[in-house]
Amino acid sequence: MNEAEREYPAQSGSTFAKGLLIGSLIGAAAALLFAPKPGRDLRSDISDKVGVATDKTKGVASTIGLKAKDTASVVGDKVQTAAGVVGEKVQTAAGVVSEKATTLAQSVSEKTSNVVQSVRKNGADVAEAVKDASADVGETVKTASADVANEAAKADKEIMSETADKAAETKDELKSLNSGTPTSEKPVL
Repeated sequence: MNEAEREYPAQSGSTFAKGLLIGSLIGAAAALLFAPKPGRDLRSDISDKVGVATDKTKGVASTIGLKAKDTASVVGDKVQTAAGVVGEKVQTAAGVVSEKATTLAQSVSEKTSNVVQSVRKNGADVAEAVKDASADVGETVKTASADVANEAAKADKEIMSETADKAAETKDELKSLNSGTPTSEKPVL
């Protein structure tokens, strides 16, 4: 914020609208007071104008309340939708991780079984068989770990992308809801 903006802050649309309303009321009152009419007619005119202004104010307040309620409903729906999508993605990622862990456990079990059989069959080759099986297990663990990390990263990116998309859609809908109303009727969020 530069110095000029600090010295002369911009007024919001609602402040302008309030000033416009107050100015028009003061102008109407001055016109009535300086009009060449008898006191009884003048009081009747003032009473009528105050009634009209009160009715319009109630109408605007009702419209603003309805718009705020509609906007809150749309935002609530979008948040629920986004939460459902995120929940589904988390469940999918958990399923992938569980599947990879099961595969890894089975692989380790198979390799261990192979090592035991090899030791029983060939006493002289025990050291070599253990070494080979350990290498296989290590590679399987590395591969499965990499697969799990890749799947988790993909799921994370998808979740973040969909969350960002839903947030952008919600923002666009809020903008479109707010852009359809006059400045004085925009709900403040």
